Amino acid sequence: MILYKLKTIQHKQYLEQLPKLPQKVEGLNTLFSPEDFRIALINAILHASSRIYITALFLENDDGGRDILNALYLAKRQCPDLKISVLVDWHRAQRGRIGAGCSKTNSDWYCFIAEQYPNISVPIYGIPVNTREALGVFHVKGFIVDNSVIYSGASLNDVYLHRHTQYRYDRYHFIENAFLANSMSIYIEDKLLTNPAVHRLDRKDRPKSSKIRHKIRQFRHILRSCAYTVPSLASNNELALTPITGLGRHSLLNKTIHNLMRSAVDKVTLCTPYFNMPSLLVRNIIFLLRQNKQVEIIVGDKKANDFYIPESEPFNIIGTLPYFYEMNLRHFIMRLQRFIDNGQLIVRIWKCDQHTFHVKGIWVDHEWQLITGSNLNPRAWLLDLENAVLIHDPKHQLDNQFQKERGYIQTNTDIIRSYYDIDTIYQYPKKVRKLIKRVSRIRIDLIIRRIL
Repeated sequence: MILYKLKTIQHKQYLEQLPKLPQKVEGLNTLFSPEDFRIALINAILHASSRIYITALFLENDDGGRDILNALYLAKRQCPDLKISVLVDWHRAQRGRIGAGCSKTNSDWYCFIAEQYPNISVPIYGIPVNTREALGVFHVKGFIVDNSVIYSGASLNDVYLHRHTQYRYDRYHFIENAFLANSMSIYIEDKLLTNPAVHRLDRKDRPKSSKIRHKIRQFRHILRSCAYTVPSLASNNELALTPITGLGRHSLLNKTIHNLMRSAVDKVTLCTPYFNMPSLLVRNIIFLLRQNKQVEIIVGDKKANDFYIPESEPFNIIGTLPYFYEMNLRHFIMRLQRFIDNGQLIVRIWKCDQHTFHVKGIWVDHEWQLITGSNLNPRAWLLDLENAVLIHDPKHQLDNQFQKERGYIQTNTDIIRSYYDIDTIYQYPKKVRKLIKRVSRIRIDLIIRRIL
């Protein structure tokens, strides 16, 4: 027990030694719906006066994406000195949606819009994190508008912005903090946009990926050691923030997530849309349970997964992913059923009509919180460029706000009492069963779970 307490103290010391930026209570506000997020984001863009940096996995050519791009062009027209940069994944922008037969890509749309406004510059950059999309994507999140950071795991399209009837539920935090905005802006300008592997997507003369493969490999190597420049301006006795970025197994972000979980004294809450956690995080959960801590996990139902394909639509191998994730969850609960029985382990499944679930994050002891775009899965852990904002709230000044957010997240959830509450493979549609058995037989499922 003494050794355990010493290790817990060491994990907490790791967090306390991170450089921190002071944060005012009134400067951090949480929104609770994608529609409110869309309205507030567009409003912030239209009222920007100095800078806008948009970082997202993709900016889609649909009504939601067009709302954002139109707002950016309008903001630039209103304020010609406004500095704007949009950063999205290089590969994702140059293909259609998975399973779609669309010949036009988002990058084609960017070029078309740029040609319509030759006198207005809204540059859109493609960030190539690896030579192929399956091996790593640009998954950095956060929209910097003047001295504010609007942080969400959402990308920019119809469902993330609730432009029509369907939405993808995420988290939405508006943070007024010039230090944070400057730190994230410097990283974008100095570490990303200056690299020779990064090119404009709104230009037709952009190079083919094969032509810059060597530069992309060099860029990935550099990204592994890149970090935000964070001056240590706050103590451990005040509300403070630490922006963190990471790429690869031993990244600063992964180390922070590990130490954050292991520092828990009473309770850890984790949210992920895909139950496919790295083995280290699973071991952390088991360790905490054995030390009589409480762990709450909120995960999306298979039908709330963005890869889910209804039985009425043509099926393909991607559609097996939600079922694999559910099989993982069932096995996990079966293994730890005794902790569910004694109330230490709480597993909630989110499901709401045809909507999808994209919430990520970690809460620890009402003192620490990680807001992030990381899915807490092997892909995020090993392949993608991720970021997060760690919030330290030692005086519980934001407790009511964060309790309210957790309440919203829990609203459409059901608590799992037993692994019997989760479907088995024999309850899956016939075509799903056949495909799962086929890919499992040749072990392709291990590769699929690792890269998607």
